[in-house]
Formats: sequence, structure tokens, C-alpha cells
Amino acid sequence: MTAERPHPSSLFDLFLSFTILALQGFGGVLAVVQREMVERKKWLTPEEFVEDWAVAQIMPGPNVVNISLMIGDRYFGLPGALAALAGLICVPLLLVLGLAVLYAQYGSHPGVAGALRGMAAVTAGLITASGLKLATALRKHPLPRWQTGLIVLLCIGCALILRVPLAYTLLGVGGLGFILTYRKLNHE
Repeated sequence: MTAERPHPSSLFDLFLSFTILALQGFGGVLAVVQREMVERKKWLTPEEFVEDWAVAQIMPGPNVVNISLMIGDRYFGLPGALAALAGLICVPLLLVLGLAVLYAQYGSHPGVAGALRGMAAVTAGLITASGLKLATALRKHPLPRWQTGLIVLLCIGCALILRVPLAYTLLGVGGLGFILTYRKLNHE
């Protein structure tokens, strides 16, 4: 870590940053994590974020929990990982418990059902926008763009059209990407 590179100033800064991040990302946080950690705070480069997010996806547990642990550990070791995780789950947990109580009371109201459908559409849009922003990091990838694009299309096809479970998609298509990249790097 260099002196000029932005980083969290303390464990509390890390905790507070992940609390704010969690409160912004109800229902899907990829867009929020990328915007906050890469664009706004600049704690990660786009390439570091893509690498960390890829690792977070193959680890057991929720992706955002995994990436919070990795970012916290990067700057403060185990105490940082625990501070980032606590920031990510404490306040949102209290909010979700409160919302559960409210939903039990008002969940059958048509306005509530419509609001939840609207939130799902917004979340899908945010995830799509983040994916498009992160695609710029693929310019530095060793595979030719046509192969990278084919891998992306295969993933989308497996998930959306064929409804292949994520684990199998990651093992199959992700494994193919890994093998192609490995072979390309060994031939250079």
C-alpha cells in the first residue's frame, strides 16, 4: 500500500463505509460496492475489484460478505475484516427485522406488492449497469475480445435461457475461461 493511495483511515471508517454501503444496496449491492469502493473512495482499482469479486463469487457465502472480508483484511487484517463485516450486517439486520414486523402486518396490501416488484426492476437495472461498467476492465484481459464475449454470452445463456444452476455455470463456463486464459498466458 502506497502513501498516496486512498484507504480507510480507521476501523471505524471501514465499519461506517460498509454500513452506508449496505444501506444503499437493499436487494443487490454489486452496483453500490463497485461505485463506492472503486469510483468514489478509490480503495480498489477496477482490476482489483473485478479480481476480488470473482474470488468472492466462488467462495461459499454471500458475495458481498466475502468481498467485505477481503477489503477489510487488505487494510487492517482480521480486525478490519470483522469491522467491515459488522458494518455490512448490523444496521441492515435491525432494519430487516423491523421490515419483517411491518410486512407481517401489511404484506397483503396491493401497494406493498407493487412496491416490491418495482424494487426488483430497479435492482436488475443496477446490476446490468454495473456489469457494463465492469466490462471496461476486460480490455486488459489476455484473451481476445471475441473469446471473452463468447464466454459472457455462454454465462448469460446458461443462467437465463437454460436455467443452469450458478455452481455448474461457474464450474463449466468459468472453468473454460480459466483454461483458455491459462493456455494464452503460457504461450506468451
